[in-house]
Amino acid sequence: MTVPIAVVGPTATGKSDLGLALAERLDGEIVNIDAMQLYRGMDIGTAKLPVAERRGIPHHQLDVLDVTETASVATYQRNAIADVEAIAARGRTPVIVGGSMMYVQALLDDWAFPATDPRVRAKYERLLETGGVAAVHEALRVADPAAAQTILPTDGRRMVRALEVVELTGKPFAASAPGIGEPRWGTVILGVDRDTAELDARIERRTALMFATGLVDEVRGLVERGLREGVTARRAIGYAQVLAHLDGEYDLAHAEERTLIGTRRYVRRQRSWFRRDPRVRWLDGADPGLVDAALRAIDEHRVIDEHRVIDEHRVIDEHSVIDEHRHPSEPTGRTAQ
Repeated sequence: MTVPIAVVGPTATGKSDLGLALAERLDGEIVNIDAMQLYRGMDIGTAKLPVAERRGIPHHQLDVLDVTETASVATYQRNAIADVEAIAARGRTPVIVGGSMMYVQALLDDWAFPATDPRVRAKYERLLETGGVAAVHEALRVADPAAAQTILPTDGRRMVRALEVVELTGKPFAASAPGIGEPRWGTVILGVDRDTAELDARIERRTALMFATGLVDEVRGLVERGLREGVTARRAIGYAQVLAHLDGEYDLAHAEERTLIGTRRYVRRQRSWFRRDPRVRWLDGADPGLVDAALRAIDEHRVIDEHRVIDEHRVIDEHSVIDEHRHPSEPTGRTAQ
């Protein structure tokens, strides 16, 4: 199977451009791994690449949900695995691009998700609706103090899921997450980041551009398609703030400011999450030679992987030679697995 390439990291670092360039150079197809880009019509606020700018490269896991549907990591995992393996079966390179943390881990690691229970989930969704994130955070602090410390107290969706898992399994939320090992398919994981001051400036420009080029009108149109009824989509950064503005909670300038602040907080979470993964090969998004640096990192990974396979075969061959010359009554010296 063709080894996939994953391009991950914080928002606004340049992942989409690098992904396109790699797909062109490696005869690839792109698999989106940004949760909010799964939604049809959520284009401006998610910085979704317009079709005309995709250079004819097939993109998968874009525009697959209506805004009234709830995004599910488990469903994404199942569908994206099928996409990656179908691309590889065609002899092309899967290029996985995005920064949704749990989605990345679900796709690249062997994460078996605990079952969901609509009744239990609905109970905590109601708590979130009536008591807000503070009430959900307090419930999580009581049920699973470790999860309450690690999950951002404003991340209502993830806290609801954590409470559901704890209630259904009787175990801490962290117990369901996989350990970090060999990534699925031996995927090469590239991380793109930038200097914090530079990235903050890029986020500010991107946020201003979103509001200047029609984010409010996009949200109005999505409201007509049921955005307010959606559990996941209406809470996306930018969309939640515009909805609050349309509801008269604050003016448009404040909505833009809150979107900027929310994006910067999200970037800090992404950076912290991805930096903990030793498998990620980090690249500077501001490097003029970024594409070449990425290709070198991919080649280096392949060389290391080839050497590892050769070493494993050498060990197996050495054991075979030793066993051939050992008296039948002697132990092999290898521990049974």
